[in-house]
Amino acid sequence: MRLWVLLIMVVIFLSIEQSNAQAGSQPPSFAREAITELPDSPMPSTESVKPQENRPAFLPVGEDPENRLGISFMKHFALDQEQSWTAPFHLNAHHDPEVGGTAGGTFEKDSDRQEDSDQEDSDKGEKVRNPVNMGSPYVPLDSWIYSAFNRLIALGAVRSANVGIRPWTRMECARLLEEAREQLGDDAEPGSSAQKIYQMLAEEFVAETDRLDGAPNLGVSLESVYTRVTAISGTPLRDGYHFGETIVNDYGRPYGEGFNNVTGVSGHAVLGPFFFYFRGESQHAPGSPSDPAQALQAIANADLTLPVSNATPSIDRFRVIEGAIGVNFHNLQISIGKQGWWLGPGDSGALLLSNNAESFLMLKLDNVSPYRIPLLSDVLGPVRTEYFLGQLSGTQFELNGTTLLGPGNIKPQPFLDGFKISFKPTSNLEIGMGATAMFAGPGLPFTWANFIKTFYSHTNDAEDVTGQNPAKRLSAADVSYRVPHLRDWLTVYCDALAVDEISPIGSSRPVVNPGFYIAQFPKVQKLELRAEGIHEPLTSEFAPGFVYYGLRRYRSGYTNDGQILGNWMGRAGRGGQAWLTYSFSPRDKFQLGYRQQEVSALFIGGGRSVDYSARVEKMLKHDIGLSGFLQYEQWKFPVLAPGRQIDFTSSFQLTFYPKRQMRKSGR
Repeated sequence: MRLWVLLIMVVIFLSIEQSNAQAGSQPPSFAREAITELPDSPMPSTESVKPQENRPAFLPVGEDPENRLGISFMKHFALDQEQSWTAPFHLNAHHDPEVGGTAGGTFEKDSDRQEDSDQEDSDKGEKVRNPVNMGSPYVPLDSWIYSAFNRLIALGAVRSANVGIRPWTRMECARLLEEAREQLGDDAEPGSSAQKIYQMLAEEFVAETDRLDGAPNLGVSLESVYTRVTAISGTPLRDGYHFGETIVNDYGRPYGEGFNNVTGVSGHAVLGPFFFYFRGESQHAPGSPSDPAQALQAIANADLTLPVSNATPSIDRFRVIEGAIGVNFHNLQISIGKQGWWLGPGDSGALLLSNNAESFLMLKLDNVSPYRIPLLSDVLGPVRTEYFLGQLSGTQFELNGTTLLGPGNIKPQPFLDGFKISFKPTSNLEIGMGATAMFAGPGLPFTWANFIKTFYSHTNDAEDVTGQNPAKRLSAADVSYRVPHLRDWLTVYCDALAVDEISPIGSSRPVVNPGFYIAQFPKVQKLELRAEGIHEPLTSEFAPGFVYYGLRRYRSGYTNDGQILGNWMGRAGRGGQAWLTYSFSPRDKFQLGYRQQEVSALFIGGGRSVDYSARVEKMLKHDIGLSGFLQYEQWKFPVLAPGRQIDFTSSFQLTFYPKRQMRKSGR
């Protein structure tokens, strides 16, 4: 089934090697490119630099003179191609000390980059460090960085970001920031929302911007020290695989009725092509009683397993949230460790992989910046790719042939591998596809033969005594588009997922997650609205709740330690989530939220939950942040409890950003 995936990945990595062979012996130039500047532009002047001729430029943000009512979609598509991708694709870091001012950046073709670097080397004889060979840690998925970049992307200031693949490295964020600097240098008004976001991000990525300009990639940084207190009154939902969750997309942190706390620290180090990242925390959560016996039996009936208590003891432990070490070569970063992913364009929860469950140990291969595939990119534009292979934990039940194993003591635990490819045919359109496969376990050892089978085989060989499907596969596709005539206002997107099919496109039973994002409103440019809907199918082909469930082998489903790896909606559900956000500044915000989930009555009796929430984020000082979260939840799952249940969650987090770093600057 996934043989096409294997072929695509072979083509991609061959193209990477071809690109490396062409440019590997030539370091990049750091000569600054000229940027035409508006008279009142707050950006530094570059009049002393002669502009390059015959270089296509992006249109100013929001301007599109060819867009008129009645023009077909294909004309918009062609116009976007001309504006965006006739411009070069490799970021060239840019600052020449003789020019003065601050660092800037553009995309350049490989040939231009090599010629410039040859010129600089011969003229100055300086050692030039290549940023594409610099290791860089990933920005955590719950960082404010992503919401800030989302606004810049929606406003047209950042044009080459791939929102369907996160997290991004810090060096990639710096590259995108330099792209925004070029756009805003001509188009943004002083004091505009986009300019304020840019300035805040520029402060965050000072070190990485210097490294784009040739500074040594050498340093150690203490990023944050934080503590979060969460109090829950009433009985919360804790089983998203069968019912729902009161707290979602939180790295699988434990919680229960009463007092909960996490206190942690994060930091990173870089050394040339290498990087190291660590985030760990002390966690406390009160114990929770088991669901009633009738609920446990209903769960067992739905999963074709056995009734087992899901009571949890009081938890007091230290947990590594994320921790990885890696190396980067020509923007191909290889890392190993406990790492999180978000493979989708939305905010409610990526269908293929999100941070709803705890991160797991994996090997990851990541092209951290967009690149071009010969011929294919002439049509589909630059591409980003990622691949991972890791091992899950907490699986309670597996079917080995006709024998049900469990509860517990499943050795080895299943493995999960997956990939994501994201194309940008234009600066306004992003198209992505991906897939994951759960494989291996008792009676199905991890061998190269079994691993390769996950790419193409639906059933094992006849002589295989298990007679089972060699893998549980999920495929996904997504699209994101900035709407013509409303480029700076409206972005629409959709995420889709299918079970054991080559793609959700054309499937008769896909899970769909459409959404829209309004980055600003007329007269109220600090107000944002995002809304998403989620619908899981019911079909006569499979029993209700088949999504994220493995009938043939993995009866504990697409989970890690009992929590869904994908979207919090779970199984046989539909609903949505919406956020209305007002930004006093890029890091000071007030947000109202709504979340609804309805589960089909055909799946464990069905049920419903509705959440109303309010969130505030405030920087008390330049290095101290305070956030608060209040949530009122109503839920009714007849199998769990009679009548409507209510719980209230309040959470407050204090974060210290010490900005403590030791790094080597200059050349």
